[in-house]
Amino acid sequence: MDIDLTPKLAKKVYEGDGGAYYAWCPNELPMLGEGNIGAAKLALEKNGFALPRYSDSSKVAHVLQGNGVAGIVLPESEEKVIAIKKGDAIAIPFGVVTWWYNKEDSELVVLFLGETSKAHKAGKFTDFLLTGSKGIFTGFSAEFVSRAWDLEENIVKSLVGSQSCNEIVKLDPSHKMPEPIEQHREGMVLNCLEAPLDVDVKNGGRVVVLNTKNLPLVGEVGLGADLVRLDGNAMCSPGFSCDSALQVTYVVRGSGRVEVVGVDGRKVLETTLKGGNLFIVPRFFVVSKIGDPDGMEWFSIITTPNPIFTHLAGATSVWKALSPEVLQAAFNVPPEVEGLFRSKRTSDAIFFPPPK
Repeated sequence: MDIDLTPKLAKKVYEGDGGAYYAWCPNELPMLGEGNIGAAKLALEKNGFALPRYSDSSKVAHVLQGNGVAGIVLPESEEKVIAIKKGDAIAIPFGVVTWWYNKEDSELVVLFLGETSKAHKAGKFTDFLLTGSKGIFTGFSAEFVSRAWDLEENIVKSLVGSQSCNEIVKLDPSHKMPEPIEQHREGMVLNCLEAPLDVDVKNGGRVVVLNTKNLPLVGEVGLGADLVRLDGNAMCSPGFSCDSALQVTYVVRGSGRVEVVGVDGRKVLETTLKGGNLFIVPRFFVVSKIGDPDGMEWFSIITTPNPIFTHLAGATSVWKALSPEVLQAAFNVPPEVEGLFRSKRTSDAIFFPPPK
């Protein structure tokens, strides 16, 4: 596979008075198009408001920084106004209307990772704004809109033409937005920093997995996700998704080394990952990471709601399941070498602490 897997930073697509929108482009990160994956970030300043919109792609949103408010309207449902904070993950199915608002002094940054197989453009989200200078109703005639809304045409013209910005505006501090309702978070949001750990290895790392059990809405989105925190100088076991899923990884903080091996035992990526990088591991390719001294944290989506991984090192690795005779024949080694190999990594699973 000769496709470029080099990690990339997002590029600014649009900037308004209240913030900016960034995205990764398939032209620079070809695996986005190949894998039908979209990736973007929204950064809102104080009083920044991302206008109501819906998308042609299902997504998982992850709050990277700050606190804010999100509005979500599922089809034929009431608006859910949700308080969001760092670590929150939100499943957003196709066609759901959302808006985002930051009322705090610190910047609110939200990452969006999603699947674009049904999108207008492979590897890219297309948002349809309800208002603004590019809002859907700017394309309809005043007659059609007035009949749809049962309003006089002069009122329609003032409504449709009143918002001159495209996507992000800055609201007056005196403008009162709806207050979030705590119950609305139930079933809609999972905070990955507060959720029970699925894996916890001392001096190794920790994982929280999003699936249909702890966030049922990911079933509608068709994506799973996880937040991984790798300790300093620790290693994440070589492994692959055994259910034909792509893994899309955004480095939240820290840095480390990554190697990816693909078809014919050929290394296709060997590089250093840093905060803000996005990279994609193709189906069935094996990936492993080693954290730098300060460790590394990353958020990933997997293109199936309940991902299954096979690890090639550690206590849960496939090697431990194979019989000694098979390993001796496969490696072409005597029994004592196979015995030494089998005796290692009998307790460490997935994460390996640094050598002593």
